[in-house]
Amino acid sequence: MSTENRAHWSEDTACDYLQRQGMKLVCRNYNIRAGEIDLIMRDGSMLVFIEVRQRTRTTFGRPEETLDKNKQQKLRRVAEHYLQHHPASRNNPCRFDVFSITGRRGATKNNWIRNAF
Repeated sequence: MSTENRAHWSEDTACDYLQRQGMKLVCRNYNIRAGEIDLIMRDGSMLVFIEVRQRTRTTFGRPEETLDKNKQQKLRRVAEHYLQHHPASRNNPCRFDVFSITGRRGATKNNWIRNAF
C-alpha cells in the first residue's frame, strides 16, 4: 500500500477547491494493487472517496463520462481496503464523489458531483 504524493495538477485543483468548500483532506493518492483513489476527504462526519477526472476538451465527451462501471468497481475495492486498514474510519458514513475538470491548468471548468455512484 502506498500513499506517496504523485498528484497531477488536476488533483491539486480539486483538493484546493474542496478544501475551500469546508472539506478536510485525509489522504491523497491512496494506492494498492487493485487501484488508486485520488483524494479521501471528510465532509463533516462523512468520509468521501473522490475520483478526479480531467480532459482538455469535451470533443469526445465530458471527463466524468470516462468513469465506467469497471473503474467504479475498482474504486469500491480500494475504498473497502482503506476502511479495513483504518479502523477509526469504519463507523463513518461514506460516499463517492467525482470532481471533473475541463480545460488546461489555470483556465478550467469544474464540476463536483456528490454521490456520483
